[in-house]
Amino acid sequence: MTRKPVHLAVYDTYADWETGHTTAHLALAGYEVRTVAPAGEAVTSMGGLRVLPDLALDALRPGDSSLLILPGAARWDEGDDLAPFARTARAFLDAGVPVAAICGATAGLAREGLLDDRAHTSGAAPYLAMTGYAGAGRYAEADAVTDGGLVTAGPTEPVAFAREVFRLLGAYDAKTTDAWYRLFHDSDPAAYAEYEEALSR
Repeated sequence: MTRKPVHLAVYDTYADWETGHTTAHLALAGYEVRTVAPAGEAVTSMGGLRVLPDLALDALRPGDSSLLILPGAARWDEGDDLAPFARTARAFLDAGVPVAAICGATAGLAREGLLDDRAHTSGAAPYLAMTGYAGAGRYAEADAVTDGGLVTAGPTEPVAFAREVFRLLGAYDAKTTDAWYRLFHDSDPAAYAEYEEALSR
C-alpha cells in the first residue's frame, strides 16, 4: 500500500536542525516529505536556508497526509502569525492523523488547547506555563512524549523526537528503531552493525 506523504511545516525562522533526523529517515523508509508554508512563497529558516514550499497551508487536508511535523521557530513566540498551523494541528488530530511538534511549536499547541488533556513535554515546564494553558499537570520531564496521536519534544532532543515519530508511524520495527536511536543519540558503535542488519531483513 502506498504511504501518504509526511508534511513538514516551514515558516520564517523555523529551526531547521530540529526535524532533520525525522524527515531524512522517514524519506529513507519510503515516505514522501512535502513542505507546507503559510502561503506559496519561499521562507527562510533560522539557519538561513531558503525553502520554496510544495503547498500552502490552506491547501493541506488531513486525509492527504500521514503526519504533520511542526518545528520550532522564533515566530511561535512573537504573536499569532503561526496560530493557523496550530489550528491545522487540531484538525489533523480530530481526524485521527498524527502531529509531531518540537520546541516552540509546543507552545503554539498549548495556546490552542491541544496539550490540556495529553501527556507532553517541551523545552521546560515554565516555558509552556507562560502560555496560560490548562495542561501543566500533564507535563512530563522526558526527552520526548507521545500521547493521543501527538509527539512533543524540546529543542535539544531532535533524535528522541524522530524516535517517537518512527514508533508512532511504524516506519521501522522496534529493533531497528532501538538500534537507530542508540547510534544517533548515544554514538554506540555496536548499534551501527545492528542497525544495518535490521535494515537488511
